Amino acid sequence: MPLWQIYHPFGTFEDDASKQNFAEDITKMYTDLGLPAFYVVTHFHRMDGSNVFLGGKPTPKGKTPFVRVIITHIAIHVPDIDAMYLRTTSRLDQVMKPHLLDMGYDFEYHVDETERRLWKINSLIPPPYKSDEEQLWVKENRPLSYEGAYPPVTKQATL
Repeated sequence: MPLWQIYHPFGTFEDDASKQNFAEDITKMYTDLGLPAFYVVTHFHRMDGSNVFLGGKPTPKGKTPFVRVIITHIAIHVPDIDAMYLRTTSRLDQVMKPHLLDMGYDFEYHVDETERRLWKINSLIPPPYKSDEEQLWVKENRPLSYEGAYPPVTKQATL
């Protein structure tokens, strides 16, 4: 599941349309890869300037707005190849450009990749990427039970 957490100051993303448009562009990036739309979660976190420090200093009023984006990828991971990382960050830049750079905001982002085996939706193990089961999830745009969604629990060590 791609999870985008967008930390932004007051005065940015104040209207529903700006958030909706950004979330739709984010979602399109992943549905173009074949993922179900419902996998994509976008959270907008409005931050009071007194709670944001850059270089140990509070963000001064009237300064260019600073937006921090944390992206978590779970459903699919970028292959450990420099060219693929560059391709991925270039695509992320394209998605963010009209919503951040073109708005004159300063911003920073990073991507975490979470181990897929620690991910469930409604207690279901999501089907493998581009599998027939996942294609059904794409079509229905919701999680559905399938063979293998509930593996047997073993008595191995757990946390």
